[in-house]
Amino acid sequence: MHKNTKIMKSVIQNIKEAECEGILLVVSNPVDILTYVALKESGFPQNRVIGSGTVLDTARLKYLLGQHLKVDSRSVHAFIIGEHGDSELAVWSSANVSGIDLEHFEEIRGMKEEERPWSDIYREVRDSAYEIIERKGATYYGIGIAVARIAECIVRDSRAVLPVSVLLSGEYGLYDLCLSIPAVLGQNGAEQVLEIELDDSEKMQLEESAKEINKVLAEIMGQLIPGTL
Repeated sequence: MHKNTKIMKSVIQNIKEAECEGILLVVSNPVDILTYVALKESGFPQNRVIGSGTVLDTARLKYLLGQHLKVDSRSVHAFIIGEHGDSELAVWSSANVSGIDLEHFEEIRGMKEEERPWSDIYREVRDSAYEIIERKGATYYGIGIAVARIAECIVRDSRAVLPVSVLLSGEYGLYDLCLSIPAVLGQNGAEQVLEIELDDSEKMQLEESAKEINKVLAEIMGQLIPGTL
């Protein structure tokens, strides 16, 4: 964290000197922290600084749900939000298959309630990077595809909705931190941060995730930008 934060500060200084007018897409971890550092150091408008967030986590969630429900994952609509890390959460309350909630879809598919593996799927998504790193030393292809998808949205101005790391300015009652939240992506970067419906449990989980990020920000930001926090 401290090492990458210092590197990020140096990189952003070079970008500022080059008078870059582009969009900063942060991929390095911890991505929510480094996105915030890049935003504060650059002075760019918040829509032009985004992190790769939980795009890959969300893709993994949709894939695993598709496997369980025996349906194409492109028909599954669900999000992983919050910290890109151990405190991230799956938004089960609004997850659906082409507008049909998961439990009803299971009934349609003739599945029994005891077969519902939501917690196992969440843990597999959350911990998948650890397993990949243990097996081959690093993650490459999954994050590469996720970043390509984000870049495509910006270059083609497709205005797709993806859970990228963005600055929150009151959304979900949270301020002055970056978390992975669904946003409309186009040629101007994160053109709009969206507030999706969360149940009470999910709201609490998101607040806890924000607390974890704030603890880290409180530790590092004073060293980098005196007076920021």
